[in-house]
Amino acid sequence: MDGVITRTARLHARAWKAALDPLLKRMGQPPFDAQADYHRYVDGKARVDGLRGFLAARSIVLTDRDIHAICENKNALYLELLEADGVDVYETSIALVRDLRRRGILTGVVSASRNCTPVLRAAGALELFDAKVDGVDAERLGLAGKPAPDVFLRAAEQLGVTPARAAIVEDALAGVQAGRRGGFAMVIGVDRGAQAEALRAHGATMVVRDLAELKAA
Repeated sequence: MDGVITRTARLHARAWKAALDPLLKRMGQPPFDAQADYHRYVDGKARVDGLRGFLAARSIVLTDRDIHAICENKNALYLELLEADGVDVYETSIALVRDLRRRGILTGVVSASRNCTPVLRAAGALELFDAKVDGVDAERLGLAGKPAPDVFLRAAEQLGVTPARAAIVEDALAGVQAGRRGGFAMVIGVDRGAQAEALRAHGATMVVRDLAELKAA
């Protein structure tokens, strides 16, 4: 969802930075980089998984209680930013989904976010998908987060298709890894910020800058 359908990735990055920078400053660490650190460690992942990965990279050890407190603070900050800034969408992505549906092709949306439903509803895009698997579903069903393929496999199951007859569109490195591991027929990487080669290295079978390119493909 984020980075492919909706433009909320920048809000997530800002919220992570606001949640982590005070801690990093106290520890004498460099601040959180809202571009490099966000894409490398937390983009597309469940909050706890992303935070643990970032902390491990910085050799920071925290208690589970502190980790969950940071995650809750980050989510609160994100919701504040979401309310203030609203939800923008990638219009070309919405157009592609509508075109696929007109052709009778089933569509699903996958997100690590627990806020997937309210975000899509605010964007007016909730009804565009035949299946939805988000962070709430993952916790309820015990699904491993990306780069494990569990959430994508669950979405394919909801759609009644095998991975070999389905395509994934992802902007996150962990997401394209998950698609490749799940055996999906095509894993399309969307390069929103100079990481085309990294997307390919992590499993994307093709990379586009915008989903408008797929109409001509």
